[in-house]
Formats: sequence, structure tokens, C-alpha cells
Amino acid sequence: MKKHSPVKRAIFRSGKFLLIGLFVLTVSLFFLYPQLFYCELIGFSSFRSEAGTIYFSPDVNPVYDVALKRVVRQAETRVDSFYSGKKSKPIIIICSNPQEYQKYCSSTEGAGCSLGTPWGHSFVVLNGREMNIDVVGHEMGHTELLERLGWWTIATEIPQWFNEGLALMLDKRFVNNPDPAGRYLDYMDEWMYYTGGGQEISELKDMETIKGFFSGGQKRVMRAYMSSGMEVSYWLTLAGDDGLKTLISEIKKGRSFDDAYRETEKQRLKTYFKRLPANPLRLGNSKKISE
Repeated sequence: MKKHSPVKRAIFRSGKFLLIGLFVLTVSLFFLYPQLFYCELIGFSSFRSEAGTIYFSPDVNPVYDVALKRVVRQAETRVDSFYSGKKSKPIIIICSNPQEYQKYCSSTEGAGCSLGTPWGHSFVVLNGREMNIDVVGHEMGHTELLERLGWWTIATEIPQWFNEGLALMLDKRFVNNPDPAGRYLDYMDEWMYYTGGGQEISELKDMETIKGFFSGGQKRVMRAYMSSGMEVSYWLTLAGDDGLKTLISEIKKGRSFDDAYRETEKQRLKTYFKRLPANPLRLGNSKKISE
């Protein structure tokens, strides 16, 4: 009877444990994040697609395909302009009813959502009945930042208020002003409305995680959105045209988000501090800057 060497037996055992580990991990991920698996397997579903980039629910009338594709292209153009070149290529999944949307998005709320994986795939799931360029642009904004920084950096380094605030710059449902300074002033008006004139303030530190950003009911979530929009538009005013590009570059070099964020606004901070109304989310810094 042929005997295996100790080395071969060790390799066999290691491979066996690795396969078992991968199986357990896969099953665990499926139960924790089933929507990711449904998105990954969209090509085997009844959704139709011509090129494997946009999938339509079988209940979406094909006569609307051209119009829906046009909305996607317009959103892509908006992302391309904002980032000076679009890099992400998310799979677009267009649903026709709440059941489909919940299956692929794991939520019954909203008109769209975006998902990313540690292995580099990204998806934009849309409710076809509420789909428009602002919704698609917002979700593509998330996948673009994900493509540029990677899943791990987004998950561990980037605060959710920045992720959402940046996506709002591609979303004109609340503020439609192409000028960064003007956009900041418009978001301040919205912020004043949703905070009751500044009486119910949500601090940025409380919106750093997904849970923190989206907890507390619809009113608080809207306050979180307006706070993030106001802060990011203020930062973009200070950071200038190359600010976002510089921020991403510095983070990819290993610099922390906080350091890169503050450094990109540093040069114009004192000048614009005198020109713009003080950012209510930064009142603790006002005295230091004025000195």
C-alpha cells in the first residue's frame, strides 16, 4: 500500500481546511449579505441584458429600454465631468417592483442604492419607476469613489458623511447650483430648514458610519444629508478645482482622510472664511481660524 509523505499529508490537510473555510465564509456572506450574491448572479436570472452592463427586469416594458439607457448615459456624463474622467463600470440593475428592489438592494426604501464588493465588483440597483438622472448620478458617485479608493479604504477610512456629501454633488434634487460657493449657501438654507434654524444639529462625528448616518428616522436622515451636503460643498469651495483629485491621491499614498481633507483646504481657508458665512458644523474652529 502506497504511503503519502508527511509533507503531502500536511498539504492535503491544509487544502482541506482552506476549502472548508472558504465554504463556511461563502455561506456566512450569503446569509449576511444575500443581495451581493443576487447581484453577482444577475446574469443567470430572468433579467434581460444586451451587453451585460444594464439588466432590465422582465416586467419592464422593452419600449422603455432606450429612454432608461439614455438616463444612465446622462448620469455617466455627469460623473465623468465631476471627476474629470469616469473610471467605474458598475453593473446597472433596473427593477420594476418593490419585491425585486428589496431582493437586490436589501431595502424597500429609496429610488436607488449602490453595492460594492471586496473583490472589486460594483452594482447600482434602481427602482425603474422612480429612476432619473439625479438618482443614478448619486449612486454612480458612490461607485466612482469606491473604484478610486477601493473597498477596504471606503469601509475603514472614509466617513459616511463625506461619501454621501460627495454623492450629493452629483444629485440636484435638493440643490442645483454649479458654483461651489453658491452650492454651499444653498445647502446652508436647506440645513437651516431641516434643523429648525440650527436648533437640532447633527454633528459630523455622529455620521461617520453607515449606521450613524441612517439611524434615527426620516427627519434625522434628511438632516444628515443636508449636513453632509453643506460640509462637502464648503470643503470643495476651499479645496478648489483640483481638491478632490489631490485628496484621493494623498489617501492612496497612505495619508489619513482627516489629514488629507484638512490639508487640501488649508491654502484658501483664511481667505474664504472672511467671504463666506461661517460653517455651522465648524463653529469650534472659527476662533482659531480668525486668529
